[in-house]
Formats: sequence, structure tokens, C-alpha cells
Amino acid sequence: MAIQFLLALNRQGKLRISKWYANIPESQKRQLIRKVHKLISSRDHQKQSNFVQFENQKLIYRRYNGLYFIICCDLASKDNELSYLEVIHLLVEILDVYFDNVCELDLIFNFYKIYEVLDELILAGELQETSKDLILNRLHYLDALS
Repeated sequence: MAIQFLLALNRQGKLRISKWYANIPESQKRQLIRKVHKLISSRDHQKQSNFVQFENQKLIYRRYNGLYFIICCDLASKDNELSYLEVIHLLVEILDVYFDNVCELDLIFNFYKIYEVLDELILAGELQETSKDLILNRLHYLDALS
């Protein structure tokens, strides 16, 4: 399992999405979220890269408007960090098409759909599907069922 967790935080540090692929106690999750936000929000996004070493892991993040999308993966992972950066971009593109210009309120009020998107994209900490069209077709099919 390469991906430990995926987070979406706003500028104030409010959690909008969290998907945990590693077994971490709830109290430790809250501490991790605070530490991650403090680390990422204090960085100069114009001059520093989107990759940060965090404890014994790597954080890969990208900022879209007021939200930080963050993936945490193993430091020992041989996976390319740029591929995780592209996964974040793919996730945002899918959400943008699915919600027709996604915003932070879509993440708050349609959280169950966000998790459907994440389950189609990432399973058990591993990337499963990279085709935006295929994922969107599956999501529309699931919408038609309900």
C-alpha cells in the first residue's frame, strides 16, 4: 500500500475530504491533520515544490483555489511523486466535470459522492483507474441506479 491517506483542507485547516488507507487511531489522525496543515500552509507556493518529507513519509500536495489536496505516501515507495501529483489533478478534473464546476460547498454537501469518486480512483491505497471517461461513466451509472 503506497498511499497512506488523502486529504482536502481549506486555507483555515478545515477538513473537507479525508480517506485513510492505513490503520491510524482517531486521535492520531487529528494530530496528523493539524501538523500537515501547519506544514503546507506555511510554505511559499511560488518558490517551493509540491513535495515535502513529513516524518517518515512523503506529502504530495496541490492547491486549487482555496483547497489543498494532499496525498501522503511511504517514503520507501519507489513510485514516482509526479504520478501522485497527476492523480490529484485527475481527481480534481473528475470532480469538476461531475459537479459542473466544483466548489468547496460541493465537497461539504455531497461528501458521499466524493467518496464514490475516490473509490473508483483509488482502492486500498493503490491507483486503480486512470481513465477520466470510464470513471465518469461509472459514476453516472451509479447515479442512474439511485
